[in-house]
Parts: sequence; structure tokens; C-alpha cells
Amino acid sequence: MEFGIVARDLRLTLGSGASAVEILRGIDITVPQGQTLALLGPSGSGKSSLMSVLCGLERATSGTLRVAGEDFAGMDEDALARARRGRIGVVLQAFHLLPTMTALENVATPLELAGMDDARQRAEAELAAVGLAHRLSHYPAQLSGGEQQRVAIARALAPRPMLVFADEPTGNLDAGTGGAIIDLLLARRAEAGATLLIITHDESLARRCERVVTLADGRIASDSGA
Repeated sequence: MEFGIVARDLRLTLGSGASAVEILRGIDITVPQGQTLALLGPSGSGKSSLMSVLCGLERATSGTLRVAGEDFAGMDEDALARARRGRIGVVLQAFHLLPTMTALENVATPLELAGMDDARQRAEAELAAVGLAHRLSHYPAQLSGGEQQRVAIARALAPRPMLVFADEPTGNLDAGTGGAIIDLLLARRAEAGATLLIITHDESLARRCERVVTLADGRIASDSGA
């Protein structure tokens, strides 16, 4: 479980006083290292908020949370940023590629900033692994949506994280391209032995994961792994 997730009575409240809104209402979940988990639920159920807390982009209001062996609940924002580095990869629905950088630069630059000596070589290898060896010098505007998402996956996986989070990674893609992206994401995860948590509204995609957790109103409504 060193690189897994253990959350107990996790709560997230935004605002204060009369305007306070409880987003997460006591989440208990354990995700073993290497598991693939799909997070389902209607809009507003708390899926993206839960992912943000689990990957350290947002701090829970209360509860306990250990991620990759670290006490995320007890860390400030700077400590969370350090804890995420190299351990956690995130793939979002909006690709968030830098438009003035090539595909290669989009993947290599974060590695260089993290102080990796082989950043460029690793970026090239990761892009080749997602089928983009012929697109290294192309800018995002020169790439299709599916290719841009492949670059985003390469960027997330290049540091070899043991935890990968994907929030609606196929939401901006057509069904055929989206299916290919999920094939790729699951294959790359399997090669690395990483834990993968995917937020989706697509039940057919969810069934491709080992475990399906459904949220409703900030609580876990069902868990196929329970």
C-alpha cells in the first residue's frame, strides 16, 4: 500500500457560515497500489473535487488522507506540491498544452524543471510510446484533439508516477478517438504498474476498470470493490 490511497472521513467544505457548501461529506476509500478505478456520478456529485483532494491539488477541510505513503492531510500547499512531484500524474479533459511549445517541449520542459538530466530523451521515448514519434516538432495547433491528448498523457506519465489521475480524459474527443485514448492510457498504466483513477460519465469505459465507485451528493453511493 506504500503508493496507494487511504482516505478516512474525508470532507471538503467551500465558503463559511451561512454560505458554506459541503462538497465531500465523509469519504472512506482505500485504493491499493496498481488498481484501476473508475469514478462515476452525476454532475455536481463531487467527483472532480474528490480527485483534486486525492491528488493534492486541493486540501480537505477535515479527515485523514495518505497518498503514496505521505500524510496529505497534514501538509500545506508547498509541501503538497513537493509531494506530488514525480509521484502523481494528472490528465485533464482540457489538454492544457502550452501553445508556444512543440509536443516535445511540452513533455520535456516539466522534466527539466524537475531537474532530470535525461529530460529530452525521456520525453522523446514517452511520445514515441504514445505513437507520436513523427510529431515531436509540431505545435498543439498543428495536432488533432486525439494527438493533443496523447501529448498530455505522455507529459503526465514521463516522470514515471506511481499514481495517475484522469478527469474525463476523453470528454473532448469523438467516441472512436476516445476509445483509442483509453486503450493507450490503460496500456501505459499497466507497463508502469501505476494506480489509475479515472473520472468518467461513460459506464462502458468504467467497466474496463477493475473497480467502479459511484458518488452521489458528496458521498460514496456504491463501490464494486467493497
